[in-house]
Amino acid sequence: MSPAHGRPEAGEIPRPLTLDWLNAAAPGPALAALDGLYEHSPWIAAAALQQRPFASLAQLKHALVGIVRTSGRDAQLALVRAHPELAGKAAVAGALTAESTHEQAAAGLNHCTPEEFAQVQRLNAAYGERFGWPFVMAVRGARGTGLHRRQIIATLERRLQGHPELELAECLRQIDRIAEIRLNDKFGITPVLGDQVWDWAERLAVHTDPGYGERGELTVTYLTEAHRACAAQLQAWMRDDCGFDEVRIDAVGNVVGVYHGGPIDDKQRPRRLLTGSHYDTVRNGGKYDGRLGILVPMACVRELHRAGRRLPFGLEVIGFAEEEGQRYKATFLGSGAVIGHFDPTWLDQQDADGVTMRAAMQAAGLPATLEAIAAEARDVARYLGFVEVHIEQGPVLNELDLPLGVVSSINGSLRYLGEVSGVASHAGTTPMNRRRDAATAVAELALYVEQRATAAPHLVGTVGMLEVPNGSINVVPGRCRFSLDIRSTTNEVRDAMAADVRDRLAEICERRGLAYRLEETVRAAAAPSDAAWQRRWEAAVAATGLPVHHLPSGAGHDAMKLHEVMPQAMLFVRGENAGISHNPLESTTADDIQLSVEAFMHLLGTLSHDTP
Repeated sequence: MSPAHGRPEAGEIPRPLTLDWLNAAAPGPALAALDGLYEHSPWIAAAALQQRPFASLAQLKHALVGIVRTSGRDAQLALVRAHPELAGKAAVAGALTAESTHEQAAAGLNHCTPEEFAQVQRLNAAYGERFGWPFVMAVRGARGTGLHRRQIIATLERRLQGHPELELAECLRQIDRIAEIRLNDKFGITPVLGDQVWDWAERLAVHTDPGYGERGELTVTYLTEAHRACAAQLQAWMRDDCGFDEVRIDAVGNVVGVYHGGPIDDKQRPRRLLTGSHYDTVRNGGKYDGRLGILVPMACVRELHRAGRRLPFGLEVIGFAEEEGQRYKATFLGSGAVIGHFDPTWLDQQDADGVTMRAAMQAAGLPATLEAIAAEARDVARYLGFVEVHIEQGPVLNELDLPLGVVSSINGSLRYLGEVSGVASHAGTTPMNRRRDAATAVAELALYVEQRATAAPHLVGTVGMLEVPNGSINVVPGRCRFSLDIRSTTNEVRDAMAADVRDRLAEICERRGLAYRLEETVRAAAAPSDAAWQRRWEAAVAATGLPVHHLPSGAGHDAMKLHEVMPQAMLFVRGENAGISHNPLESTTADDIQLSVEAFMHLLGTLSHDTP
């Protein structure tokens, strides 16, 4: 240390870096320590260092991202163009920076076959011609260990079709991910818990229903062989890897793990915190929707068990067997059974192959009796509340460059199926002013839905299905079937839009001489987060060094069902690829998962102080 100002001099950069050193270092050594985070762009680190001291590595990462985001378009384009092409001329000539050389080698880009190399060159050229900058991708991937070159080529092909503005934003996000991984290297940091959850998710995704695995698709529906394999795997991890005290599969197929609160020899067990999510998937879905909310608290229990630590309350983690309603029309079956809201008529439902739910349960070794299912209903008085970690399933956190977000409310939803009837007539001989076109009426309604939902905050409306039965290119549509989905953070806002849409539909059909029908198929109440539990999530996010951002959930979650009987609150984790979900591109990073585990552990610690 310099005796004059107490700051480290140049040449004294520690390996690995520490935040204490970086916060205390003089500007020159501090900037030198962060050299190479961004390709040929030291100005980013120099600007971020003006915000010292940093309380956490996550806060430093967020500061760096903020500099890039506020730097202006010219600086952003210059940053993107400072990056080399993947397996390009600079790589062949050995002219890459040390960091880029290491990253491209980790992804095996220096071992491309002649055919792969030629394909990459063609794609690089096409990408550069279309966008005017090189393709940028964090080739070490979401786990940081390196993607396979086939994955890189597939991503390059996909992103080549993107919109220029969206692609520029994605390049900047990839640059931030590259810097994050490089910063981890400098600090000698590995997201161990995030890696563990990532690995669990990958191993769980091996199981998929017949007809999907052959196409490389993930589909796990209620009580199929793949579904039962997932349940068995979760059970084994809970019991053998994590140290849960009790592990079982309940009467509807939920996987239940309990880590008792201490002291464990008490006759009167303390109350429990309930958490979890679902392990079934939509067809051709992603690896994290639902499953992240099971695996994150599992990682927390594993850490508690390894440390020999007991909380003053129990922790019950449930992998809900069914939430998506894919095999049977029984959405929230798993969480519904837990709160005593299992519909007896579900047992007689048939799947596409004519197998009743009762028969499927019996084949899976479940009792398939209403008595056994009713016995799963929890005594609410024994629970402190319900919390759920979930991938966001949307673009908000991704666009804001925030790894975590606190959910303010789960949207209430209304769904309808409708049909407009007119007259099918010859497209050539029916004058425009004499047509009774059902499809254009629904199209007009869809545009109104878009306009009406856009006019209010936290309100969305979607016409997701449009079908002209027996439609023909030369026939004016006589019928048009459609769907309508309306969601909002409050039931009142949702219902007001529904009333307006019904009125507009009546007006459109009256004006056009058409008939219509509209059938309500789903009504789910909004589930605002409990204020006290929301504050605990806020404190947990703040403890990571990140700003606290609130957002509603437009998707339904098991937390909606638990909300009917106990307080609940949710934490969202950022999704990659513009936050896409219910899609094979659904992803998140080990670093973001690590932060969610740390936030959950903080919540448990805070609750330990609050619980008598």
